[in-house]
Amino acid sequence: MNKITINGVEVFPFSSREQLMDYVDKNKSILIAINAEKVMNATDQTRAIINSNIGYCDGVGAVWALRQKGAKNVEKIPGCELWLDIINRYHNDKSFYLIGGKQEVIDATVKKLKQDFPGLNLVGYRNGYLKSDDERNALIDDVAQKKPDVVFVAMGSPKQELLMGDMQQRHKAIYQGLGGSFDVYTGYAQRAPKWWLDHNLEFAYRFFKNPKRIKRQAPILKLAIKLLFRKI
Repeated sequence: MNKITINGVEVFPFSSREQLMDYVDKNKSILIAINAEKVMNATDQTRAIINSNIGYCDGVGAVWALRQKGAKNVEKIPGCELWLDIINRYHNDKSFYLIGGKQEVIDATVKKLKQDFPGLNLVGYRNGYLKSDDERNALIDDVAQKKPDVVFVAMGSPKQELLMGDMQQRHKAIYQGLGGSFDVYTGYAQRAPKWWLDHNLEFAYRFFKNPKRIKRQAPILKLAIKLLFRKI
């Protein structure tokens, strides 16, 4: 499958999450959710990580851009749903490691996962607050030693991508960055109602709920303008 470049960021035009997971079966790598913020705020460092791994459309802005470039069947694949699809697909024969969230959130995540997926082989987990280089290095060592098949990192961007990039150097696995997905899974945070999700307006719902997010929403406006004038 050929990747498509948006502002120097290379994205796979997957038409479904099943197609994405089939690709991952054969290509262990880092799954990186691509939205307008990642496209418009990309640095040389984050572009290098994305472009050497698997970027997929998690935001409507990325979908618009890929469709304008000819990928008519590309679909938005929400990362906060994809990670559970991955667990559902592999929980009987693969091992998992979880990183991220506050301590109460990661504890609740582990408890709920064990209820939802009996027999889940969870070889390690910890919160997402790494207070020193020593803690970060110890985590990387632990992942390398326990050799999980799948590692989920919920720390926000670009911190999670940089950490996954370093972990990948020590241990090849399927990695996925999750942002606030553990909070959503355990009820500590809420997604937009179904109508907003179905109409690809989750970004607008987040803004209306919290207007202080205007700086976070600015990249999608910038991307939309560039797409309107075909400047990307």
